[in-house]
Amino acid sequence: MARLISQTLLHTGRFLLRRFSEPPPAVIVAVAPSRVCLQRYYSSKSLSFVSPLGSSCSSLFNPPALRTSAFSTSATTTTTVEVQSTEHEIVIALGSNIGNRMQNFREALRLMKRSGICLTRHSCLYETAPVHVTDQPRFLNAAVRGVTKLGPHELLSVLKTIERDMGREDGIRYGPRPLDLDILFYGKLRICSDKLIIPHERLWERSFVMAPLVDLLGSAVDNDTVAHWHSLAIHPGGIFQAWERLGGESLIGKDGIQRVFPIGDQLWDFSNKTHVMGIINITPDSFSDGGRFQSVDSAVSQVRSMVSEGADIIDIGAQSTRPMASRISSQEEIDRLLPVLEAVRGMPEMEGKLISVDTFNSEVASEAISNGADILNDVSAGTLDPNMHKVVADSGVPYMAMHMRGDPCTMQNKENLQYGDVCKDVASELYLRVRDAELSGIPAWRVMIDPGVGFSKSVDHNLDIIMNLPKIREEMAKRSTAVSHAPILIGPSRKRFLGDICGRPEATDRDAATVASVTAGILGGANIIRVHNVRQNADAAKVCDAMLRRRRSKG
Repeated sequence: MARLISQTLLHTGRFLLRRFSEPPPAVIVAVAPSRVCLQRYYSSKSLSFVSPLGSSCSSLFNPPALRTSAFSTSATTTTTVEVQSTEHEIVIALGSNIGNRMQNFREALRLMKRSGICLTRHSCLYETAPVHVTDQPRFLNAAVRGVTKLGPHELLSVLKTIERDMGREDGIRYGPRPLDLDILFYGKLRICSDKLIIPHERLWERSFVMAPLVDLLGSAVDNDTVAHWHSLAIHPGGIFQAWERLGGESLIGKDGIQRVFPIGDQLWDFSNKTHVMGIINITPDSFSDGGRFQSVDSAVSQVRSMVSEGADIIDIGAQSTRPMASRISSQEEIDRLLPVLEAVRGMPEMEGKLISVDTFNSEVASEAISNGADILNDVSAGTLDPNMHKVVADSGVPYMAMHMRGDPCTMQNKENLQYGDVCKDVASELYLRVRDAELSGIPAWRVMIDPGVGFSKSVDHNLDIIMNLPKIREEMAKRSTAVSHAPILIGPSRKRFLGDICGRPEATDRDAATVASVTAGILGGANIIRVHNVRQNADAAKVCDAMLRRRRSKG
């Protein structure tokens, strides 16, 4: 029976390709893995194909001469019946330039998930100048990758409903809109109908679409569907070559497109300068300043000093993470943290500054976010509390994910110091933790990464990481371009490996060594430095930034 059906389809297809312009009704069957699409054409004005690329029947039902556009017949209507039995990978582009653009994106993602779209990857965020109609606000652009059982036209209907629910109305083409959702790819299909064209015919010339699209891919092709997406590109080198032909990464910061990072309702650019994070430990046992800032007054005074010296971010920790530190209860950590957090949040000097809370406890994280924390800094990247990712996902705050093996009591054990290539291994392990966070609902566009200097690392490991940050980005880019663009924090400040190198047993005697390591990190691509001595390291950051600007101007 199966052979009979196959032969029937074959003969029917050959007949239709010869006789598509004749008036009698026709049925075209395009067979893709786990999918059958039947299109019945009565008296239609245009004939459209929904076809699988690379499947055994694609050349029969969609030969090269017919793939790029619809072609004419004497018919006037088209009826499409879609039978969807498995999930297909999809890519959806997002744009917004009316209202709170970031909130528009958050709500759009929520509605997509509710409508049967499982989101698996997110691009970075891009603020872009409007095109065609230039007298309007700048756009926020992004893209997401996911899976769905919705058919392509059903998916289109869902997205249009979300746009309407978000307040979009018919207006000027290319004009302002609270939300714009476009299907860039759907499985292995090329679609050309009166309502839907995939891929969009102008996709390859729009940098504000290509930049987030590239973010959803890795330099290593991860599955057959992605290979087909590359095959759709207008250049033989696939999507990456198409992006490079437009200008690629050199466009970012120019040509009206800027990569940005959302914190609250603001969009930050971590590429224009090195941001300085000042450390304040309200603990009795931290290795450098334990016991110095436990009172609210002493903590506030120290924060005021750090801000005056150039701190952009204040990182408050109420649980020590030094080697062999004992773990305190959630309530004790909250009791230490909240009075200081509330006092610092209310300081006039903190206008335009950010507060980060350093914790690996989800209960503490929830309380910190509710009381004004802008960033959640988790040294375990979610491994020490399985509820952490959900708390951060629901909150909408940025997430700093750090690499560490084990916990503070076990991280320096012999087995946790075993690496093949430390940069490759750290990149791979940290990527998997970021991936878990993303699947839990934390978009890549609000993840920052920390390779964990001093955590589960030997002296040589720490030096290798500080000197080879580009290698870590390169390794992450094999899996996800978006994650490879995440802001990187390094935190070598006053750590023991510096004392071992310089013969400085006292942590407070390691500030000069900290400046040296921070300088190397910044020149290697670090975006944020986490330090105790703000004044000296802020000066080092300014000099490094000036050198990097000079390098770019000559390049």
